[in-house]
Amino acid sequence: MGSIRKIPGVKVGHAQDFDAATGCTVVLTEKGAACGVSQRGGAPATRETDLLRPMHLVKEVHGILLAGGSTFGLAAADGVIRWLEERRIGLDVGVARVPIVPSAALFDLSIGRSDVRPTAEMGYIACDSATEDFSSKEGTIGAGTGATIGDIMGPEGRMKGGLGTAVIELEQGLVVGAIFAVNCFGDVLDPRTGRIMAGARKMPEGIFANTFQLISKMPVSFAEVVTNTVIGVVATNMTLDKEAINKVAQMAHNGLARTVCPAHTMFDGDTIFALATGEERKADVNAIGALSAEATARAIVNAIQKATSLGGVPALRDISSNGDQ
Repeated sequence: MGSIRKIPGVKVGHAQDFDAATGCTVVLTEKGAACGVSQRGGAPATRETDLLRPMHLVKEVHGILLAGGSTFGLAAADGVIRWLEERRIGLDVGVARVPIVPSAALFDLSIGRSDVRPTAEMGYIACDSATEDFSSKEGTIGAGTGATIGDIMGPEGRMKGGLGTAVIELEQGLVVGAIFAVNCFGDVLDPRTGRIMAGARKMPEGIFANTFQLISKMPVSFAEVVTNTVIGVVATNMTLDKEAINKVAQMAHNGLARTVCPAHTMFDGDTIFALATGEERKADVNAIGALSAEATARAIVNAIQKATSLGGVPALRDISSNGDQ
């Protein structure tokens, strides 16, 4: 399976509060990396995404923050910036070096404690823990700590989301990796079969409700607004310019759409960042984009399979072991 850490120059670190059921994950590129973004959900919580688009000044970023805590959790980026500044990493503007750290947050306030969110200190701690170690920590950790999925039937019918990572390596030296925090409104599907792996359940039976079928039968508006989001990073060791890496971020959403149904709803803030570290030669953007979509799909599946129960929300592994599905 592997981890996004297999891409040279990429470090990943986590910090979390299990009692509050929230946390953050940082993807560090201390040497700089070309970065793009594609934001498709209707309820995003983001920071410094406009500067990633073509025709904007900044060409490289020094880290990406993924956080829980909704908009409040974006404060963790301040800690990442402080950590990088202390090491003189950032865009040289003459009088200072300004670290560029685009960020996205997911909504996890309905689990654990809603008044405790990722802070600047938590972002700093995540940087301190960042490593290039190939081993991958997944599941209920970092930005995936308080993640849940399948809210359409209410809190009693939802399941635990989490954080997952994946990597694809080709003989030509090409490496593409992904890391995702999965907190979706829709159900998570097995991309090989299209069957629901995890999602909203009808209680007390515990059977899957099938969110797609439910919304097709619903009236014009939902009785209760729910807030979710899938956020993540895809990365490659190849060299891509700013326009090409934005295309990769766009294509990576195909992997999200293969594994989450429905995806990109008005309740989701679905946001994908893409990084190119430039360690290797230039590569075809179509190949990188297609592989990024596949890595995205694998990382989302891994997030669900590795998640553990928290705050009274059951995980797939626990439900399966109890014979409920």
